[in-house]
Amino acid sequence: MYFVYLLECADKTFYIGSTNDLDKRLHAHNNLKSGAHYTKIRRPVVLKYSEECASYAEARTREGELKRLSRAEKLSLIK
Repeated sequence: MYFVYLLECADKTFYIGSTNDLDKRLHAHNNLKSGAHYTKIRRPVVLKYSEECASYAEARTREGELKRLSRAEKLSLIK
């Protein structure tokens, strides 16, 4: 099982990614050097949205779709 997720950073920007272990990845974004550079300089981050995907390919495709949404569309998705 894979996940695509949307994080809100401390500066109110969004970060979208995909993973097969959501809890571990969220921990990395908030605490480790292995977290994405974008989130490392904008900590703390909060998980605002996630969805399950059947495969890595599906998660990456969905990640691309979410990244192309406008900020307003991302806010609507969160609600």
